[in-house]
Amino acid sequence: MTSRNPLRSPVGKKLITGITGLLLTGFVIVHMVGNLAMFSGSEAYNEYAHFLMSLGPVLYLFEFGLVAFFVFHIVNGIQIAIGKRRARPVAYDTYKSAGGMSRQTSSSRSMIITGVVMAVFLVLHIASFKFGPGGPGNADAAYMTSIDGVEMRDLAKLVEEKFSTPLYAFGYTAVMLLLVIHLRHGIWSALQSLGAMRPSLTPAVYTIGSLIGVLIGLGFIALPMAIYFNLL
Repeated sequence: MTSRNPLRSPVGKKLITGITGLLLTGFVIVHMVGNLAMFSGSEAYNEYAHFLMSLGPVLYLFEFGLVAFFVFHIVNGIQIAIGKRRARPVAYDTYKSAGGMSRQTSSSRSMIITGVVMAVFLVLHIASFKFGPGGPGNADAAYMTSIDGVEMRDLAKLVEEKFSTPLYAFGYTAVMLLLVIHLRHGIWSALQSLGAMRPSLTPAVYTIGSLIGVLIGLGFIALPMAIYFNLL
């Protein structure tokens, strides 16, 4: 029986996944640029973090929206994967295109796996940095600093401490490599679901999506590697 709610249909779920995926990609890019502020010095990074915290209710509303996007994206992605599995209970020995250029790759087949890993990572990441020493509900004078007479959290100190350890530096890097794999297929799939490209543009868009994923990954990996190898 076909769902009366268009958004709960397979096409509707793909639409929601595509929209939330692109919005989350935008957030990831902004977050990456913010991380790169660390290369301008700890003061610049702390001032950037302090500015975000000073937004107060606006920041909380933005964070609530991000959580909602993540939940919708993950839930719909899982439902789509389950629907595909039920429609084809016996996996093919090899992936073949029914015509045209196939997009069945390791990236497309591992979307759920990479997505779940990143979801778990996100929880740990928020717990370590946002709610770490000096964060909300975790006051610590050792992680406070003053810049031009303004007292603020010394988030740069925490970042340097975390990424100076192999577990955080290389664990973070590994997850960012999974992000590259996820974005490689995700950006193309999102645009396809939204009907934003013609078949003739598919190869170009897929290549651009891969390039964007790689650049984002490199942007995130640069900071932990620079700190760990004392390049910053």
